[in-house]
Amino acid sequence: MKALVKTELGFGHLELQDKEVPVVGPDQVKIEVKYAGICGSDIHTYEGHYKVAAPVTLGHEFSGTVVEVGEGVTEFKPGDRVTSETTFYICGECEYCQSGDYNLCNSRKGLGTQQDGGFAKYLVARKDSVHHLPEHVDFQAAAMTEPLACTYHAVAKTDIREEDIVVVIGPGPIGLFTAQVAKSFGATVLITGLTNDKVRLEKAKEIGIDYAVNTQVEDIKELVSNLTDSYGADVVFECSGAAPAAKQGLDLLRKKGQYAQVGIFAQPEVPFDLEKIIQKEIRLVGSRSQKSADWEPSLELMNNGSVNAKAMVTHEYDITQWQQAYDAIKSGEAIKVLLKPVE
Repeated sequence: MKALVKTELGFGHLELQDKEVPVVGPDQVKIEVKYAGICGSDIHTYEGHYKVAAPVTLGHEFSGTVVEVGEGVTEFKPGDRVTSETTFYICGECEYCQSGDYNLCNSRKGLGTQQDGGFAKYLVARKDSVHHLPEHVDFQAAAMTEPLACTYHAVAKTDIREEDIVVVIGPGPIGLFTAQVAKSFGATVLITGLTNDKVRLEKAKEIGIDYAVNTQVEDIKELVSNLTDSYGADVVFECSGAAPAAKQGLDLLRKKGQYAQVGIFAQPEVPFDLEKIIQKEIRLVGSRSQKSADWEPSLELMNNGSVNAKAMVTHEYDITQWQQAYDAIKSGEAIKVLLKPVE
């Protein structure tokens, strides 16, 4: 089968290779991939900023059909429509695994990073990571369950009440998903971007986000002030990974507000106004990836129409067209790009 393989670390080194079809083992499920989404971390991996266990087939956002199950698997059968969590292996013994927080397990191995992933015709997943697709979730939408689960994980770490004012900074796929999840909790949601985010801000309006704000044209602080009787936003989700955005987020928050860092910074050390956190008694939380408890709620949000994942797909390519997909993402014209396998 054809697979898109990161052959070694550093910029590039992404090759279309012929690989053997994976063999299903005990407690595993073999999946024929229908669609696989390109994540920001795939871009970082291609550019050499993110380390993976090269050589490895990339792709950790995917949907497909079960073609074979291993010994001990009774929950799934050939023909089932499914998606899968990224987790392929955990130790199962540390306190994080025992509490269900296996996204924090030091021994965790993920599909598309340490284990061959979804940029191929077939992959093998552990049965405990696989989820059936609800009736109203098609393969395109299902391929984005993983990023949606990441944002559900972040939103669940905060306390959002109905009619809260929530600001999401950064209108990329993660920001757009975060905004939709926050809105499903009953919040009034503002999403912010820059002039070059025009396509993404327009998409935010299309999918029902209350305010889509170009901060190079409109004064976001004044808007938040007007909406909150000058108190400030209740919750801010920083989804851009830009240091100036973190500063802006703290400025927009009310006293006793909540700040969640979702975006990953290019450099791990950034200037951060701790004085503001102290004086405003801000509650700050980080959010890493997702865990099993985030998946079924995420699938249901798509199933009941609270989240419109399919609307975010702007481009589709097959895995032989990686360069075109990469260029579309880097140019800013794409929001969410899906890849299809080839024979």
